[in-house]
Amino acid sequence: MNRRHFVATSTAAAAGVVLGRLPLGAQAPAAQAPPITTFNEIRRGVGYFTGQGGTIGYLVNADGAVAVDSQFMNTAELCVAGLKQLAPKGIAMLLNTHHHGDHTGGNMAFKPLVKRIVAHANCAKWQRTVAEQANTLAQQAIADVTYTDSWTESFGNERIEMRHYGPGHTSGDSVVTFQQANVIHLGDLMFNHAHPNIDRAAGARIDNWIVLLERVAKTASADTVFIAGHAMNQTPRMERAGVLAFRDYLTALLEAGRRAVASGQSKEELQKLPALKGFEDYVGPNPRINLPFVLGLSFDEASEKK
Repeated sequence: MNRRHFVATSTAAAAGVVLGRLPLGAQAPAAQAPPITTFNEIRRGVGYFTGQGGTIGYLVNADGAVAVDSQFMNTAELCVAGLKQLAPKGIAMLLNTHHHGDHTGGNMAFKPLVKRIVAHANCAKWQRTVAEQANTLAQQAIADVTYTDSWTESFGNERIEMRHYGPGHTSGDSVVTFQQANVIHLGDLMFNHAHPNIDRAAGARIDNWIVLLERVAKTASADTVFIAGHAMNQTPRMERAGVLAFRDYLTALLEAGRRAVASGQSKEELQKLPALKGFEDYVGPNPRINLPFVLGLSFDEASEKK
């Protein structure tokens, strides 16, 4: 197995496909293809795993492995299997960048193996709240270690930092920095050429999201590699220029909402805008999240009374 890049696959049995007896003349259902997942190392044992859901970050060194986010259960199990092969000492920790199910839905696959799950306090709060509302609390593995401003820990030859810069994508986002490798996982604070989910119900703020991306970019060097939470037809591996380009997208989005409110335009009229100038190639990560969706949320934020 090549440590720098390999593809994880699963058999029909591993995917839970069971073929029983079928009535005479019946046609067997088509087997669902297992998801294609890949591990891609960046440097010093830090890399990213792609499958279904938000990008998973990872660290592998002599002390074992650390994972950032968990996608959904089906791909989380493949990620766990791959990390166990890469790190014979096991997976020590799971870090969650925020509470959404495409980043925490696979936590249960990691729970029996890790010593702790770490997240911002608001991430844990929202994960619990959403699960209670959906009656799925029994299916959740929620962080047992939380922080408010920052959390740091050494792991082998690497120093890991989680920092909260205030509300952005949610009110509980963490920026995860592998300091020696000079790699920063931004979770869903970074969408590469994609309209973002803006979870206002969980405290999202576009205005502070713009500010925090600027702050994070200022801490970076020319050699810093960023990992995006989602990348539509793009790579999740990014440089500082890409982070600042997404900041510019958010700025254009919020300014569109503010102009509409100032001119007396309705939300529905704003949502008919065919594209944001300069960002025409941005697409939605799913049918629900598209340009009208984010324009409407921009209008809502711009309409708030100070």
